[in-house]
Amino acid sequence: MHATDTAPAPGTSSSGLAGPTRRAARRLLARGAAALGATALLGVSVMSGSASAIVNGEDATQHYSFMATVPVKEYGAQCGATLIDPRWVLTAAHCVNPELATLTGTIRVGSDHRTTGGSVRSIDKIVTAPGYVQDMTGTTYNKNDLALIRLERPVSQKPVRIADKAGPVGTPTRILGYGTVVEAPSLEDAKFPDRLQQLDTRRGAASECAPGWAGRTRLCTVSQKPRAMACNGDSGGPQLQRAKNGRWELIGATSGPGSLREGCGTGPGLYSNVPAFKSWILKTIHKGG
Repeated sequence: MHATDTAPAPGTSSSGLAGPTRRAARRLLARGAAALGATALLGVSVMSGSASAIVNGEDATQHYSFMATVPVKEYGAQCGATLIDPRWVLTAAHCVNPELATLTGTIRVGSDHRTTGGSVRSIDKIVTAPGYVQDMTGTTYNKNDLALIRLERPVSQKPVRIADKAGPVGTPTRILGYGTVVEAPSLEDAKFPDRLQQLDTRRGAASECAPGWAGRTRLCTVSQKPRAMACNGDSGGPQLQRAKNGRWELIGATSGPGSLREGCGTGPGLYSNVPAFKSWILKTIHKGG
């Protein structure tokens, strides 16, 4: 069992879902527009994620000790997540929104394979970012789409550092995920990989996403490879950039598509700007939720 602590979000109903009905929202998620999410890309945006085990990505070329997965029944597989503390992972809020998703199992951390390896932990508590709004209409699009999950006990894997800020437009980035590797009109058509996938991307200008979708708290993300981007099952997964010391640091979490174009690989992705929420994240972890 786990507890859920969701801060009130302006404009949401008592269920926490703004705008469309639950059924309509899930149709949009299955389209790969919203949350998966991460996954919404999410989605998920199951873009799901934002965003593909990544459509037209490649098998991970290195080990990412901080990569985690969150089992989500509706997306047929999982959402992505990132270990940022030995006992905490960060994911997309839409991945833990009870109006959109049903968590079905345990968190897996630090494996290069979707269903085996790494450390497995039960969920102890979920804390959703203040002001989270699930909006599939494009007017505010997945506002403050982040959530923290506390594990029932720490893991031994090394967390990733959260960047102080995302690099400027054009900065090379990398996204990770176990989402579908093919364009999937529905979750029934999705093909989820066993191996972790990666895709080299870059920070896009806000103008490269739909008007008003990207901004201070949401990053427009563009693939460096044609017809490639996160998709169903990727929501909540990490977007990384290189720090000055050459190590990876976290700047984004897959939130959803960056435009209304059909198909995950045809347009940009939208990622929650994790450094913009760093104060809330650190305060929550320090207080223990």
